[in-house]
Amino acid sequence: QVQLVESGGGLAQAGGSLTLSCAASGSIFSIPVVGWYRQASGKQQEFVALITRGGTTNYADSVKGRFIISRDNAKNTVYLQMNSLKPEDTAVYYCYAGSRWGQGTQVTVSS
Repeated sequence: QVQLVESGGGLAQAGGSLTLSCAASGSIFSIPVVGWYRQASGKQQEFVALITRGGTTNYADSVKGRFIISRDNAKNTVYLQMNSLKPEDTAVYYCYAGSRWGQGTQVTVSS
């Protein structure tokens, strides 16, 4: 089964940018939907963004216009470009592909 590994998290200043990557151990070409969720400390997990096999995207209102999701099927990788970061974006970010989930990567945004 496909294993997912996120990377690219870290510390950023408000207004800055980070790009998360989610590398799959196998092909994601046939997986209809891949995307990202996040969970801030003490809060429930929330949807961030998804992209379909055909390239259709959907974003949470809280990140719309600031985050961009993309997928490179040839590299079996999903990306989340995060711009204009805000302190409220601080969370552990998880990628998913179908029913598989990564282990998460921490993003911390300082004000």
